[in-house]
Parts: sequence; C-alpha cells; structure tokens
Amino acid sequence: MTGLILKLAPGERVLINGAVIENGDRRCRIAIKTPNASILRLKDAIHPDDVATPVARVCYDAQLLLSGDADPAQGRRDLLRGIEQLSRVFDDRDSRAALDGATADVIGGNVYRALRQLRSLLPREARIFAQIA
Repeated sequence: MTGLILKLAPGERVLINGAVIENGDRRCRIAIKTPNASILRLKDAIHPDDVATPVARVCYDAQLLLSGDADPAQGRRDLLRGIEQLSRVFDDRDSRAALDGATADVIGGNVYRALRQLRSLLPREARIFAQIA
C-alpha cells in the first residue's frame, strides 16, 4: 500500500482529517497510509470570499468535503453535479480529460485528487473570462 506522499515546505500547513498540521523548519515528506484520508494543503485552500466563479465554486465544494465541513453523501452529490455543469462549458480535450478524471476520482472516493484536477481548470476559466471582458 503506497498511499499519498506529501512534500511539505518549511512552515507549510496541511489539514488531515480535520487536524491542522504544521511542518517545522525543514522540508519533509509525509506518507499518508490511510486510504481515503481527508487532506487539504492550506496554501491551496480557497477562502469563501474568493469563490466568485463556477470553477472556484466546484473547487470549494471539494474543499468542504476534504475539510469535513460538508456531509459526505450530500457533498459528493453536489460535487458531481458541479462537475457535470462545468462539462457543459469546458468542451476542449484537456478540460474534458480533467473533468472526466475528477468525476472518476470523486466516485472512487479520492476527493483530493479530484480537487487537483479541478484546480487545473482555474487558469482556463480566467482566460475565458478575460476574452469576454
């Protein structure tokens, strides 16, 4: 069982199953062996006030699941619904691959990996909004 390997910078904080863990003065690697552990790097966390776009909203839904602030069953349904809505807008090959991967990850119980896939859409979304403006 390999698990997830987290590489933390000095002073970096991570939320693991509801507990905030802060790294010390040196870089470190942490192996998470527990399957389906809820993990969120706090440097990647989206503040509620910054949720202003559809992709950010779906990422925030994933974040709520990871932090334990959402009911797991309802949170998964909301997350899958949000991914489905995004799939109506993002129709290029790379975006579809990210959305399909995120869907599979949510269904498979790996919300952390789904969040990583979804975050890859943030720059694409920003470019779309920039073209509209």
